[in-house]
Amino acid sequence: MGTGYKYTRLSKDDAAVLLVDHQSGLITMVQDYSPGEFKNNVLALADIAKFFNLPTILTTSFENGPNGPLVPELKERFPDAPFIPRPGQINAWDNEDFVKAVKDTGRKQLIIAGVVTDVCVAFPALSAREEGYEVFVVTDASGTFNEAVRDAALLRMAHAGVQTMNWFSVACELHRDWRNDIEGLGALLSNHIPNYRNLMTSYFAKAK
Repeated sequence: MGTGYKYTRLSKDDAAVLLVDHQSGLITMVQDYSPGEFKNNVLALADIAKFFNLPTILTTSFENGPNGPLVPELKERFPDAPFIPRPGQINAWDNEDFVKAVKDTGRKQLIIAGVVTDVCVAFPALSAREEGYEVFVVTDASGTFNEAVRDAALLRMAHAGVQTMNWFSVACELHRDWRNDIEGLGALLSNHIPNYRNLMTSYFAKAK
């Protein structure tokens, strides 16, 4: 018997990744994850975007102020991606160039992560939901002042129909089936989860 619920899965053919305000100054404000853990999570999501060839858009807010420049690792991973340095708009969706870049992807599923969760992620996520996009916020590649602030922001977004995920679940939902490329995805996971490398080592040993 059906419940009326529709499980909307991420699709590598219909998803785009928006990396919002991962800036050197803003990142110092992140306290709900340790610095090393947070950086690993952000780069894991970036590597997922590259692995699945997802259109990716980078944006920053007021780079010339205390927010600082985009972290260099993201520019290195996406040298040809649209990069929108917003002159002042706090909500990225208030920037016409950013919205145009999103619409130009032709994708209807938006995977969003950024700093800080309650502003730089929540504001464009809510705006995109208003325009009919399916929005998936990657919680562990987004950061803010503390866990209470994070939880309130995620609850606000969830009430608007935003789906919250971690980077590992994003990778698995996009991949669908291990047989699609077990070694490729396994290598990606191993690069960001040290214990996962043990699983892959066991797998390769058994396969010999």
